[in-house]
Amino acid sequence: MKSHFLAAVCSLALSPLLAAHAAEDPPADSTLAKDQAKAVSEAVKHDAKVVADAAREGAKQVAETAKHVAHEVAAASKEGAQQVAATAKKGAASAKAAVKGEKAATAPAKPAGKARADPNKAPAP
Repeated sequence: MKSHFLAAVCSLALSPLLAAHAAEDPPADSTLAKDQAKAVSEAVKHDAKVVADAAREGAKQVAETAKHVAHEVAAASKEGAQQVAATAKKGAASAKAAVKGEKAATAPAKPAGKARADPNKAPAP
């Protein structure tokens, strides 16, 4: 049993040396290694191209969306500015009228409809 243990320890101790020695040996068929290296290189180039194309397409979509949003924001800003200008114009007209002592330009209208009954009159039978 002791000898089996010793053999296992020696085997484990020597395995890195054997692996290093095997790595130094050239492959039996050098064309196979070249073909494999070429295949790996082509696969990496292909994958890099696919990633670059996807990134470019994504960037185009982001740019189109940003352009659309910018146009919407500009339109909303323009509309808001027009509303602010109209409100300021009305306010200026009201202030001008108030300075002159006139009625406000936007005074509430009297409700249309029946005239008020005179409180001194008696109701009709």
